[in-house]
Amino acid sequence: MPRGRRATTGPPGATAEPGAGRFYMISVVSKAYGIHPQTLRLYEREGLLKPSRTDGNTRLYSDEDLRQLEVILNLTRDLGVNLAGVEIVLNMRRKMEQMQEEVSEFVGWVRQELARAAQEGWQERLQEALVRLPPTPIARAATPGAAVFPPPPTAGPAE
Repeated sequence: MPRGRRATTGPPGATAEPGAGRFYMISVVSKAYGIHPQTLRLYEREGLLKPSRTDGNTRLYSDEDLRQLEVILNLTRDLGVNLAGVEIVLNMRRKMEQMQEEVSEFVGWVRQELARAAQEGWQERLQEALVRLPPTPIARAATPGAAVFPPPPTAGPAE
């Protein structure tokens, strides 16, 4: 077998590593998506794609790389976004996914804490912790015809 090549299973150009999913060589990807291999290399130079490499330095594109490529092509071909804009969009997507994971983790923690509190009987403990005080008069009761608020102070004799 030539250096840098791995045994293929399935369609030509697709390789498989144990437990790692399917990988595709640059020629297969470029034909499947109708783009020049140099375009794929440019996307890699710009940091938009990060294919893995064989020992012989051959690029191998995973299914995740192909999903990323589809997003890039949708942005550039269909929406007219330039590569700088694509980079910004991809970074924003990554941040949104990270934030979504953090929110999901937080919601899971809150649910866990609520379940724990319900098991421990937090309502009863709350009732026991409250101190009951008799009502206090905050304001004088209004008498009929009396002003609720005191009258404003009157000015002294004019000079």
